Amino acid sequence: MSVEVVLPGVLADLAGGERRLQVEPAAPTVAGLLDALATRHPVLERRIRDEAGALRRFVNVYVDGDDVRFAAGLATAVPAGAVVQVLPSVAGG
Repeated sequence: MSVEVVLPGVLADLAGGERRLQVEPAAPTVAGLLDALATRHPVLERRIRDEAGALRRFVNVYVDGDDVRFAAGLATAVPAGAVVQVLPSVAGG
């Protein structure tokens, strides 16, 4: 099962400059996807999850356009062929 992970430029730099990654999740969930991503790009993974394994407060993850915070969080299902976007929040005034 392959999933496409889409990263903005600021995070792509932590994945060797790749903005689109094909990832085989360890399990069909967001947590399983992030575990697989951590194996390939540990520095990137540390920007997405904290030391306890939770999503960082200012990082948004979308599975096929749906925010996982309003679904099941890290237990959100990630079907084969899904597109997962990882976006850091932007603050300003």
